[in-house]
Amino acid sequence: MKVFVTREIPEAGLILLKKNGFEVDVYKEDHAIPRKDFLNQIRDCDALIPLLTEKIDKEAIDKMKKCKAIANYAVGFNNIDVDYAICKGITVTNTPDVLTDSTADLVMALVLACARKIPEAEKLVRDKKFKGWKPKLFLGMELRDKYFGILGAGRIGSAVTKRAYAFGCKILYFSDIKNVEIEKKFGAKRVSLNSLLKESDIISIHLPLNKKTYNLLNENNLHLLKKSAILINTARGEIVDEKVLIALLKENKIFAAGLDVYENEPKVNKEFYKLKNIVLLPHIGSATIEARDKMAILAAKNVIAVLAGKKALTPV
Repeated sequence: MKVFVTREIPEAGLILLKKNGFEVDVYKEDHAIPRKDFLNQIRDCDALIPLLTEKIDKEAIDKMKKCKAIANYAVGFNNIDVDYAICKGITVTNTPDVLTDSTADLVMALVLACARKIPEAEKLVRDKKFKGWKPKLFLGMELRDKYFGILGAGRIGSAVTKRAYAFGCKILYFSDIKNVEIEKKFGAKRVSLNSLLKESDIISIHLPLNKKTYNLLNENNLHLLKKSAILINTARGEIVDEKVLIALLKENKIFAAGLDVYENEPKVNKEFYKLKNIVLLPHIGSATIEARDKMAILAAKNVIAVLAGKKALTPV
């Protein structure tokens, strides 16, 4: 049986597939596979391991006459028409849990980078402009006693809650489902979206991208943010209306923003480059050796299970 992988992933997953007797074909170039090549490659695969960069729509699914499993190398799966895949008898899986800690760690790194103006301060030193200690040089903000708003209290949102609480923050969260665990352990308070935006000093987004969450933060509610607020997005760029965010940052109507994802990724709005009160990262939320290895192994295990006629470990 043939497994097509749309980009080079850690060897741990590929080795596992080969040990189980699969023919593994990997797209070797260090960029997203061109659509035409992608559609040609998937025609005869029994399983597909794609990245978020690949759009698995009806056209692609119809090309895969033999495919039984699409094991997305990501937690999110907004790149896949899941309903249509299921209708065609294809099991769709993702990689939850294994990247929770790596993403939560990065959230706190972004929070601290914004709160303490670390990129600006580091650049000053690199530019050889550091002239000595000054009482008002790069004044930031402490995290203790700040209201930390969690948008989406699932696995990653809960892990961020734990970290924010350790810094002495008070936790607010917005979620369709009540999270009893973070309420008991960390005193988290469930509030409405508008209340969270109004009251929070730090807002961190942990929602999936779907029709309901597309541009959830927009002109109607982003203006509710405090002037001292920090907005962090490690989820999906399309959840935030970037034009509104840029305007707020330009006018210093919020303190800062930290982004790991973008509305038109991999394209980054050029206006972001002009701003000092923003930290920009290249979608590295899960970029730890541990997390990426585990993601590859989990994707491989899902493929192995489905092609053996067993239940997937993490079906969508």
